[in-house]
Amino acid sequence: MPLKKDLSIEYLGVKFENPFCLSSSPVGSNYEMCAKALETGWGGIVYKTIGIFIADECSPRFDHNQKEDTPWIGFKNMEQISDKPLEKNLEMMAKLKKDYPDKVLIASIMGSNDEEWAELAKLVTQTGADLIECNFSCPQMTSSAMGSDVGQNPDLVRHYSKIVSSNTHLPVIAKMTPNIGNMEIPAIAAIEGGAKSVSAINTIKAITNLDLDHMTAMPVVNGKSSISGYSGAAVRPIALRFITQMKQHPKLKDVEMSGVGGIETWRDAAEFILVGCRNLQVTTAIMQYGYRIVEDMISGMSYFMEEKGFNTLDEMVGLALENIIPAEELDRDFKIIPKIDEEKCVGCGRCYISCFDAAHQAIDWDDEKRRPSINDNCVGCHLCLNVCPVQGVITPGEVKFKEGREPHEVALKTKYE
Repeated sequence: MPLKKDLSIEYLGVKFENPFCLSSSPVGSNYEMCAKALETGWGGIVYKTIGIFIADECSPRFDHNQKEDTPWIGFKNMEQISDKPLEKNLEMMAKLKKDYPDKVLIASIMGSNDEEWAELAKLVTQTGADLIECNFSCPQMTSSAMGSDVGQNPDLVRHYSKIVSSNTHLPVIAKMTPNIGNMEIPAIAAIEGGAKSVSAINTIKAITNLDLDHMTAMPVVNGKSSISGYSGAAVRPIALRFITQMKQHPKLKDVEMSGVGGIETWRDAAEFILVGCRNLQVTTAIMQYGYRIVEDMISGMSYFMEEKGFNTLDEMVGLALENIIPAEELDRDFKIIPKIDEEKCVGCGRCYISCFDAAHQAIDWDDEKRRPSINDNCVGCHLCLNVCPVQGVITPGEVKFKEGREPHEVALKTKYE
C-alpha cells in the first residue's frame, strides 16, 4: 500500500485536496476529459481557455524535440484557445462544478477588448467556478489583441486585470508570458489591477525542428509552419527562474503563485513548491503519459515529505528562496576537487574528453588501466561530475581554500540522483 499523506493546501482562500491541476490546454477541454482527470485524483482543473473568439485550428499542430533516444524533451503546440462555442463550454463547466463540488474549478478566459473581458468574467462566475485565470500569454493566437502580445504590455495587463476583478467576486489569477525579459513588471501590473495571484509560465515562442525536405519548421502545414509555444521538461528551469525572481521581488514576495512549466514528476512538483508555489499546473506530461501520473506525484510527494519530516505542504512553500542569492554574493573562497571512485568507474573516458576539450585539462588518462585521475589543473568546475554516465562514480571531494582566504565550514552536496 503506497504511502499517502495529507497534501491539502489553500490557494487564494480555496482548499485543494492536493496542489495538482490540469493547466488550461487540450488536456482539459471538455466535460468527459475533466471528469476522468478528477476521478483519477487531480485536485483541480484549469479549464481550457474560453473566449468570445472561436479558434479555427490548423492540422497538424504538434511537434516534439528529442535527444538521442529520449523523446519529448520539449513539445511544440500550435493550438489556440477553445474551438467550442462559448455557451457549450459554460454548460460543461457548470456541470463539472455540480458533479464534483469538492474539486476546484478554475475558469481560464481571454478577451480582445474591455467588453469581452467583462462579459467573460461575469459568465464564468455564474458557472460556479472557484477562481478565474486571465490568459495574457498564449503565444500562438492569430489576433494581436489577444495572448502574449497583451502579456508583454504591463498597461494592458493592469487594465484588463482591473476590468475582470471589477466584474466578479472571485479571486483573479494573471497568467504570465515568458516571452519577455522581466516578468516582474507585468506581474506587478496585474496585482495593481486587482489580480490576487500570478501563474507562470505559459509556453515559450520557439521553433522545435526544421523539415529538411520541405525547408520549413515543424509541424508542416501544407508546406509551411509557424513560430509557436514550447513546453515540457525543457522549459522547467526557465519557469523556476521566473517564479524565483518574482517571489524575491519586494512587491511580489507575498503574492501567491501557481507554478506551470515542465512539471512531470513529484520531484519537479517539489521544486516549484520550494520556490514559493502553492498550486501546480500540468499539461505536457499528461499528453505523453495520461492522467494517471497524478498517482505517482501524490505517492512520491508523500514519501518525500515523510523522509524530510514535513507534515504539510505549507511547511515546504518557499523554503529554497533564501538560499538562491545573487551571483556576486556566492562564496568564492574555495574550490571543491572531484573524487573519482575507480572501482565504480566503467572506463568510458567521457570525463577526460570533456575536461580536455571543454574545460581545464585537469584529468589525466591511463590508457592501460582505462582510468582517469585528477591533476593540479583542477579548478573545481565539476563538468566531469555532470558528464559521467554512472551515478556515484564522481563526487565532491577535498575542499581547497584559495590562497589568502580564511578556511571555514562548507556545506557540500553529497547525494546525487
